[in-house]
Formats: sequence, C-alpha cells, structure tokens
Amino acid sequence: MKIIDSHQHFWQYDPQIYDWIDDSMNVLKQNYLPADLESIYKKNEVDGCVVVQARTDLKEIDFLLDTASKNYFVKGVVGWLDFLDNQFEKQLEQYTEYSNLKGLRHVVQAEPLGFLDRKDFQAGLKLLQKYNLVYDILIFPPQLEESIRLVKNLPNQIFVLDHIAKPYIKKQDIGAWEKDIRRLAQLENVYCKISGMVTEADWENWQLEDFRPYLDVVTAGFGANRLLYGSDWPVCLLAAEYHQVMDIVKNYFSNFTSAEKENIFGKNAFRVYGLDPHQ
Repeated sequence: MKIIDSHQHFWQYDPQIYDWIDDSMNVLKQNYLPADLESIYKKNEVDGCVVVQARTDLKEIDFLLDTASKNYFVKGVVGWLDFLDNQFEKQLEQYTEYSNLKGLRHVVQAEPLGFLDRKDFQAGLKLLQKYNLVYDILIFPPQLEESIRLVKNLPNQIFVLDHIAKPYIKKQDIGAWEKDIRRLAQLENVYCKISGMVTEADWENWQLEDFRPYLDVVTAGFGANRLLYGSDWPVCLLAAEYHQVMDIVKNYFSNFTSAEKENIFGKNAFRVYGLDPHQ
C-alpha cells in the first residue's frame, strides 16, 4: 500500500512572517524542512506528500515549488495566490507551468463570516477548473454554511476540506458541525482530509476515543472514496508525534477492507490532486 500524506508544511522560521505561531506554540518556532520529514516518513513507511502553504505571499509558492522540485517525496504543492488580485489569471498562467502545482488555498479561517460568498473571490475561484487546480477549503465550523453555498455554486470544481473543518473536539461539541458536514458531504465535488484533529483536541490529554464521533461523521458522509489521510506536520507536534497522528487514523480504519484503506491512505490523494504515480 502506497501511503501519501495529503497535508503537511515546510518553513524557515521567521517570527514576523509566521506571526500566527504564538507563545503557546514554541515547538513550532524553528525550521521544519524536507530533511526533517524524510526520516520520519522512512520510519513510518510514508511514500510521499502534498505540501500546503503556511503563509500568504508569493515567496511561499516559489519556496514550495522549489522544494518539490528538489525532493522526490514531495509529490504536489497546494500554494497560495491572491484570488482578489486583478493579475490573478496571469499568475495562474505563470505558475501552472510547474507540474507540481496541484492546488491553491486561502486562509479563510482568518476572514470574516461571508468571505466565501464574495463575488470577487468566487470569480477567481471559477478560473481554477480551467487550469486543472484543486481548491483546499480551510475554515472553522461557523464557515461551513457559506462553504456549502460555494461548493454548490461551482459544481465542476474539485474542493478538498482541510482538517475536517476544525470541529470543537476539546469541548466535545459536535452538533452544529455534524449537521453542516453531512450537508457538505452530499456534494460529490468535495473531498475531506482526515487531518488537524489533534490540535483541535486537548493538546496534553487527548484520547483515541475523543476522535471517534467526528471520524464516524466524516466517514459516513464522505465514504472511503472521498477521504484523504493527512498529518498536518509539523503543526501536529503541538499535541502529538507523527506516529501518534497516523495511529489514530490507522486504528479507526483497522477493520475496513484493504481497498478502502488503500484509497484513504494514498489512492484518493493521487486521484484528487493528479499526482504522478511514477514520480
């Protein structure tokens, strides 16, 4: 079984650039680069990854594309471009010359409610299909409603929901999130990454069982053909080591068929992001 980690990050730490890393996140205040991750992947038998943007400027997409070109296990890049820039399509033309660019995302979780309804933002999003790019949805639960409207408005665009929309696992609050996730999952052009869960739980005291209700919901909604394993390394280190994150997912799906596990842990990522199986 080929394992693809569909969500991780690299950075050369600078406190001004990565200002979202606050004093509660001291473990993240250092460089995290391919050499650090490659040894972890070898230990955990992970074959490759999709690296995702962690800051919103053009230097980030350049850095990630360069990193992908120099490291065999980095199979694809989800970068950032400014959807509201009047040069957006010109930038798409420029950056899609790089075969490793597979998708884009915007940090919508940092935007006010209703951002995804903006006509200018959606105008940019409508261009992605033309360039065969996926859009990763990064939101908090109150933004699920507008995400559903967005996905309905663009039925031919492929979307991937990051971090199961960051439910309030620490508070064991599932109600509104569950209702909206089930509605979103009915739309077949959206997929879901099983990632980012440990950092939404109690960092010091989480248990395997904390995640089961949330995994039950996304598994029932999306099914094994639309779920993707992701670690969210190195952000996951706030609450868990890499092998612990992987073990949560492996444990939950341990009784699923081999074909279902192959889809969740690799094949879906290859298919959704158009990764090269021979790379």
